[in-house]
Amino acid sequence: MKQRVTMRDIARKLGVSSVTVSKALNDKEGVSEELRKKIKETAREMGYRLNTLTKAMKEGYSYNVGVVIPERFIGDTQSFYLRFYQHIAKALDHYGYCSILHILTAEDEEQLQLPRVYNERKVDGFIMLGQVNKEYASLFQQIELPVVFLDFYHDQDVDCVLTDNFFGMYELTNHLIQCGHREIAFVGNIYSTSSIQDRFLGYYKSLLEHRIPLREEYIISDRDEKGKYIDFVLPKNMPTAFVCNCDQVAYHLVHTLKELGYRVPEDCSVVGFDNDIYATLAEPNLTTVQVNMEEMSDLAVKMIIEKSKDRNKKVWQGFSERTNYLSGLCPTYK
Repeated sequence: MKQRVTMRDIARKLGVSSVTVSKALNDKEGVSEELRKKIKETAREMGYRLNTLTKAMKEGYSYNVGVVIPERFIGDTQSFYLRFYQHIAKALDHYGYCSILHILTAEDEEQLQLPRVYNERKVDGFIMLGQVNKEYASLFQQIELPVVFLDFYHDQDVDCVLTDNFFGMYELTNHLIQCGHREIAFVGNIYSTSSIQDRFLGYYKSLLEHRIPLREEYIISDRDEKGKYIDFVLPKNMPTAFVCNCDQVAYHLVHTLKELGYRVPEDCSVVGFDNDIYATLAEPNLTTVQVNMEEMSDLAVKMIIEKSKDRNKKVWQGFSERTNYLSGLCPTYK
């Protein structure tokens, strides 16, 4: 693991004191402009990152991003979204920001209660990870802070970062058909999230292209309207393959099928989506589609940082104009 560069490392390389490096990096008096520039260039080359608290005090904003996850998506330590959050936190740290995790309770979501970190002005923006109801999404659209939706979308005008759920499931279903399957079920509540719905539509497109009728009894729900997993209700005439909306559901389905005496994959095939730990826990291992959490997280973080910087720049420019109008003694913030 790469060791973090310190002011002492920079001072040692340039043959100056750590105090001099500190003054230069924090734009304090006592250092010539030529040396200040040299120290900053060296720090940048060595990969030094200025303390975010110092930057925040100087530039007028917090360098914190709130990450909101509905509690229904974090039922266990292997939660898809908790692992997603780890990538977000790592990406934010890379850019010098801190993440503040907020677990959104069902009650707060229903009553449209904004997170405490918003009311206490502790963040510069929000990443909403995991689908919230439409009313709560609309509430976040109305706040003055920038927001990015990650892994879901509604019909509001909000920036979103998504994997290609439609095409991924379309290709997965094509694969099953190429393997000779014609009786293929979809497992997932198609009214639960935009991701599940898009995955269902990818599955349906594959059926349409291969002239395979969509059978209502082959749409098997995996959760209720509140996102809680429910027992599978399998059709009387069993399909030869199941397309599951995620690996966790596929894992549980394999377990259920074995309890009922079915052999997987000899009697029926089961595929998933996400390529998470459940794909390897299943016996046999699942055929699945990988979701690139790292790339999606990095893109969402870049978007929220850019949006928050633009907003804060406008806020502080507006503050400068107002304070300069009121008093010539007030400082100008740029």
